[in-house]
Amino acid sequence: MSRGTNFEGEDRRRDTRVGLKIRVDYSSVDDFFSEFSANINEGGVFVEMEKPVEFDTEVQLQFQLPGEREPIRVEGRVAWTSRGTDEHAAGVGIEFQNLPAEMREAIDRVVRRLRS
Repeated sequence: MSRGTNFEGEDRRRDTRVGLKIRVDYSSVDDFFSEFSANINEGGVFVEMEKPVEFDTEVQLQFQLPGEREPIRVEGRVAWTSRGTDEHAAGVGIEFQNLPAEMREAIDRVVRRLRS
């Protein structure tokens, strides 16, 4: 995928994304927002937003995966940003950080189910 001038950061994802539209609450040092995801994989989530937060910003995320009882609460880092194009929504790719084993297993379970 071409990064062009509408992207900042490097796309280093190892796993294929699956489409998933869920509400994602996130906060950084200065802000608290609630937006929607576009897709997810085992390593992170893309969150659509009109004014993406800055590249490399550390964020706290909370979201509820379909079929799971407990919400996922995890630290993340903005790994790349998109100002939007005809092909891609504006938003941020957030890489999960310090993901506890039980939350990683829940994400993996949902991603596998969505892929099948």
